[in-house]
Amino acid sequence: MSTAEIANGLVELCRKGKNMEAIEKYYSDAIVSVESASMPGMPSEMKGIEAIKGKNKWFFDNNEIHSEEVNGPFIGEKQFAVEFKMDVTQKASGKRMKMEEVGVYTVEGGKIVREHFYYKTGA
Repeated sequence: MSTAEIANGLVELCRKGKNMEAIEKYYSDAIVSVESASMPGMPSEMKGIEAIKGKNKWFFDNNEIHSEEVNGPFIGEKQFAVEFKMDVTQKASGKRMKMEEVGVYTVEGGKIVREHFYYKTGA
């Protein structure tokens, strides 16, 4: 699959709330995922498809998603970017917040081999 096919497919599934299906379909087993900031109890870099599935499952299990907007993809030769905007409530604290991030994905051999997330902050 081309970078554009993967990018458009990932965005289409994420817009439908099928993030785990997107991981199954488009991610390499050797995926590397990087968060620009570490979260409590979770490293900023994770490797392997099972770790990435676990990270995503944790996020969706621990947050109530009120809305999600997925913009893009913005496509290059071997990379693409997607903007995500979410309105979520943390289940443990009850704190509601708006999140904005850009995911930059690298494609090799017809699969996503790396994702890196950058956040919009108040700074």
